[in-house]
Amino acid sequence: MKTRTIRQTVLLPAPPAAVYRALADSKEHSAFTGSKAKIPRRAGGRMTAYGGYISGKVFGLWPGMGLLQTWRTTEWPRDAPDSRLEIRLSPAGKKGTRLTMIHSEVPAAQASRYAGGWRAFYWAPLRRYLKRPSAE
Repeated sequence: MKTRTIRQTVLLPAPPAAVYRALADSKEHSAFTGSKAKIPRRAGGRMTAYGGYISGKVFGLWPGMGLLQTWRTTEWPRDAPDSRLEIRLSPAGKKGTRLTMIHSEVPAAQASRYAGGWRAFYWAPLRRYLKRPSAE
């Protein structure tokens, strides 16, 4: 099966620690997406997001720096292996974060749709969530 890698970089209006919490904490992840998420506090556990639409296993959690996990959706081809999601966080400006996402081994037929999905269902709501006064 042909696969593609999706690479996206976004600037977010909060420090890396706040961005990390929004992505890696079940309660905050659920708050910014508006859907239930379950994310383990330690590497090795299973994660779900968007009410079970997304699932995977967490391989690395580096507070304020990023995370590594497998990733698939309920629309994933049954015979396709999980993809690999790497998110790197670095300071940008006085209070911002540069988030670099590398989503590899995505089935080629779905890659453009998922690329748009990341922008619409993750980066846009995350930016809004982080702009709220209590994000820092």
